[in-house]
Amino acid sequence: MALLKAGGSTLLLLMMMCRQSLGQPSFSVDYHNDSFSKDGENFRYISGSIHYSRIPRVYWKDRLLKMYMAGLNAIQTYIPWNYHEVSPGRYSFSGDRDVEYFLKLAQDIGLLVILRPGPYICGEWDMGGLPAWLLSKKNIVLRSSDPDYIDAVDTWMGKLLPMIKPYLYQNGGPIITVQVENEYGSYFACDYNYLRHLTKLFRSYLGKEVVLFTTDGAGLRFLKCGSIQDLYATVDFGPGSNISKAFAAQRYAEPHGPLVNSEFYTGWLDHWGSNHSVVSSVAVAKSLNNILAVGANVNLYMFIGGTNFEYWNGANGPYSPQPTSYDYDAPLSEAGDLTEKYFALREVIRMYRKIPEGPLPPTTPKYAYGAVSMKKLQTVSDSLETLSFSGPVKSVYPQTFIELNQAFGYVLYRTTLPVNYNNSTPLSSPLNGIHDRAYVSVNGVAMGVLERNVALTINVTGEAGSQLDLLVENMGRINYGNHMNDFKGLVSNLTLGNEMLSDWTMYSLSIDEAVSQGLLGVGPTTLTEPPQPAGFSLPTFYEGSFRIPDGIPDLPQDSYIKLPNWRKGQIWINGFNLGRYWPTRGPQVTLFVPANILSTAAPNNVTVLELEGAPCDSTLCIVEFTATPILNATMQSDFQPSRRLYAKEDLL
Repeated sequence: MALLKAGGSTLLLLMMMCRQSLGQPSFSVDYHNDSFSKDGENFRYISGSIHYSRIPRVYWKDRLLKMYMAGLNAIQTYIPWNYHEVSPGRYSFSGDRDVEYFLKLAQDIGLLVILRPGPYICGEWDMGGLPAWLLSKKNIVLRSSDPDYIDAVDTWMGKLLPMIKPYLYQNGGPIITVQVENEYGSYFACDYNYLRHLTKLFRSYLGKEVVLFTTDGAGLRFLKCGSIQDLYATVDFGPGSNISKAFAAQRYAEPHGPLVNSEFYTGWLDHWGSNHSVVSSVAVAKSLNNILAVGANVNLYMFIGGTNFEYWNGANGPYSPQPTSYDYDAPLSEAGDLTEKYFALREVIRMYRKIPEGPLPPTTPKYAYGAVSMKKLQTVSDSLETLSFSGPVKSVYPQTFIELNQAFGYVLYRTTLPVNYNNSTPLSSPLNGIHDRAYVSVNGVAMGVLERNVALTINVTGEAGSQLDLLVENMGRINYGNHMNDFKGLVSNLTLGNEMLSDWTMYSLSIDEAVSQGLLGVGPTTLTEPPQPAGFSLPTFYEGSFRIPDGIPDLPQDSYIKLPNWRKGQIWINGFNLGRYWPTRGPQVTLFVPANILSTAAPNNVTVLELEGAPCDSTLCIVEFTATPILNATMQSDFQPSRRLYAKEDLL
């Protein structure tokens, strides 16, 4: 009875001492010594962010080993909800999505894990990791106590958290801390009931012993809505920040306990049309040293960025999508290369903890396979019967991607001109309803591009009854800020002159499936395609192949692919979706090609969907494999990024 009256803290201390005496692992916040406690001893982590969803599984070990050899004793990773629950109740945890294997591998290498399972993660990932199918409830309030949202979160966490529990440090696994939500203080909702619900949910599945934490910008206004009782509050900030002031903000929420910078920025994110972000190694190393000198815990975000393969990139608002590369100017490059920044940070870490002995895993070799000739296949409109697995959908007014049960990629919208338009007539999206780019044609003649926030009107001509096509591209959903209910497609009506267009036929396009199954090229030819205006062509598929000699040792190797004089589109190799290319806007020119998708046993197939204009009618119709990346070749653009270096959107 006396022990019970002594209070919960005494009981917790006795329980910890009992576990330690039995040799059971323990990890907790030591408020008395302003530290973490690991197995009864003071502990400080020096961690780095790595996102398994951005790195092929075959390279997880290589990247983790390089992190370990840099002197890190922990890694931090997100679990993107939409990467694993592709539709309600349909889960994927195999192959590149095998998060349990990733956790085991980290532990085998000797790294602890700081887990960030969301449900919202941000991370420049599509919709911040939230699945697009949540938007089937049109008025859903994401990241709040909205019952529809909570029901979906409860179901997802009911699947995920029991999988995670065996990997907690207390259970013999590598996970020392688990984040609840992410940067919630930067979101408009400020719903404490939501945070309380998540806290109770995580505790119910993971137990009372695990350290749960939050992360927010290092300012009181962020911590006001982002922190809550029973979740340890941490902050994030980058090089050049006032470290004392930043940690003073954390101390406002946590008067005692370890100092933690959960996101110390080694670089920064990119947007199409702006310069590739580069932060000097000297600045990052100096700030890291200052953080470690005050005894703080730190996670380097990112230690390796990786790649937004397929359609996984996010966007910021006002609408600014991120490119395929997530290189982030990190210590390990997009392809896992050892950089000057890697060695600079390793030397700083060496001053604070022992660096593992032994040789460093080398930078993976790159191979320039050279030029590959491409041949024209079919236009998208010619391929509709092949590409639209679900068939046409008719509606008076256009429907969104979600209404058409499509999350990513492309949808073709078709209607007819209501009257003759002999003179150029404006086709307009008066409510900025093109989400995100529409490639417009009339009777098979390209007219131009409508683009969200950029080009809301183009001029068209045509006779009454002419076929008007808009191939609409989802360029990635907003992942940060207050506008994450980011519907795609034609989200409002279009007008042609004074007429509002109606009676639409819509085709959801299963391009990835068609490419992987080798279905392109079957069907009507394009010999009768009408002449196209200078500078534009219809969205069209191209194909080529190349062989890798099987008699040369150590092939295949990683490579990069560039598309000289191509404009914008999507590219697949052997059916694997590498991502988007857009060299006319930049900054990214080359796309990373991991060796695991290449073959020496058979020809390697390259498929390109060029949306605006291939060089194949006037110059060499080739793509080129090179050994050198080009990530900073920005062309002239009026684009202004919405998130500056080391600043949250709310701070601008």
